[in-house]
Amino acid sequence: MKYHLAQINISRMLDTIDSPIMASFVAQLDEVNALAESKPGFVWRLKDEAGNATEINAFEDELVIVNMSVWENIEDLKDFAFKTVHVAVMKNRNDWFEKFKSANVALWWIPAGHIPTVEEAKTKLAMIDLYGDTAEAFTFKKIFEAPISTIG
Repeated sequence: MKYHLAQINISRMLDTIDSPIMASFVAQLDEVNALAESKPGFVWRLKDEAGNATEINAFEDELVIVNMSVWENIEDLKDFAFKTVHVAVMKNRNDWFEKFKSANVALWWIPAGHIPTVEEAKTKLAMIDLYGDTAEAFTFKKIFEAPISTIG
């Protein structure tokens, strides 16, 4: 069985998505999303009819926004996250987002072809809060390899 890497990251905005505080973040969304979709290894990302996920209310707190995607492997996700314009966005995150007190990133392996749900992803964040990085849910700080399937 082949596995892909799913990821969720969440952030709590300093103000509503249409506020002046968030304007410079919003202005970069289309470019960063298009870049992600063009990168080798990209499989899928959560988005609404407008092409992003900022209007998807996955949490009770409407200021929490969610980003989810699936990648063929960890190397391709790391390349996008740490070697593209995405880095500049991350460096400025304190301009738009509060510091999170609980897990705000989770990575986990899924069977190729599976599209993760928001509820599944929220469970992975909760697992990191409870257990730290494990093979079931982890962060970039402690990466676990994809499961090895056995045939027979």
